[in-house]
Amino acid sequence: MRRAAVILGVCLALLAADTSPARQVPVEVMPPRISIFYYAWYGTPARDGAWQHWGQGAYVPPGAIGSTFYPARGAYSSADPSVVRSQMREIAGAGIDSVVVSWWGPGSVEDARLRPVAAAAAAAGLEVSLHVEPWAGRSPAAVVDALQHLRSLGIHDVYVYDSIREPDEEWRAALGRLDGMRVFAHTSMPGKALKGGFDGLYTYDVLVNDGNAFGRMCASARELGLACAPSVGPGFDATRATGETRVRKRRNGRFYDHMWSSAIRARPDVVTITSYNEWHEGTQIEPSRVVPGPYESYDGAWGLTGRKARSAYLDRTAYWVDRLLARVWAAQ
Repeated sequence: MRRAAVILGVCLALLAADTSPARQVPVEVMPPRISIFYYAWYGTPARDGAWQHWGQGAYVPPGAIGSTFYPARGAYSSADPSVVRSQMREIAGAGIDSVVVSWWGPGSVEDARLRPVAAAAAAAGLEVSLHVEPWAGRSPAAVVDALQHLRSLGIHDVYVYDSIREPDEEWRAALGRLDGMRVFAHTSMPGKALKGGFDGLYTYDVLVNDGNAFGRMCASARELGLACAPSVGPGFDATRATGETRVRKRRNGRFYDHMWSSAIRARPDVVTITSYNEWHEGTQIEPSRVVPGPYESYDGAWGLTGRKARSAYLDRTAYWVDRLLARVWAAQ
């Protein structure tokens, strides 16, 4: 794994630099974990009997999709094992530790795909975390009951999107029944997460939360004994899929760099990435290609163009993971 190779390389460098008895090189370090939000909700007629999600915004795939970008793989199915295996290898290759799978409750399409995704992730050396979405009828008690049935997947981290829509006291009562999982509230307010009995907090949104408050947020979380998992992302553009007019420009990669720098300075417990493949909101770092028409591309990011630009954001993620690990080691 990339992370293990980087840690080993830095360790060997430290040993070579100073072998005196007084120098104590840690046998094991615990740098922040890197997790990425992943969506298994895409489908095609050939694999799934109909287009799923690609047509959001009343578009007709594959020629027109509900995204301002176009995937390098084309409009794919999240139920295609070869696609999922390839995606997991890409994610692992960028130095990411965990895939946070969007999950819409028991019986949903995403629920049916969770286990195959988890198996592909494990084969690539990745952990699986859960992104609990606000399904119809979701309650804190129902979430905890469902999580109890998913223990066999080895899920340790759970992120609850829009957690503030349910009362704090209900979350606290329900989470009191759950052991062995670390549950993060979707909020930038540590006090709110504490009231709900959560173990930590994450921001997800990269439209409003631009990273400038990460330092204060994580410092406050540490004071309250909470884990801090700020979310970094390349930008936001949901104009084609939802009609949302607010846009966070990628600025040829400069916004992604800004968010990573802010997250690292905040000394987080986890860096969460929004996202691997949320194409509707334009937050994805999955490879994209140039397609004639209204679609944007990654061309220009960090000066790259053409085929080299397709994976620009995955490659830059690997760069920032290396920087993060180097910073952790330098502090030892």
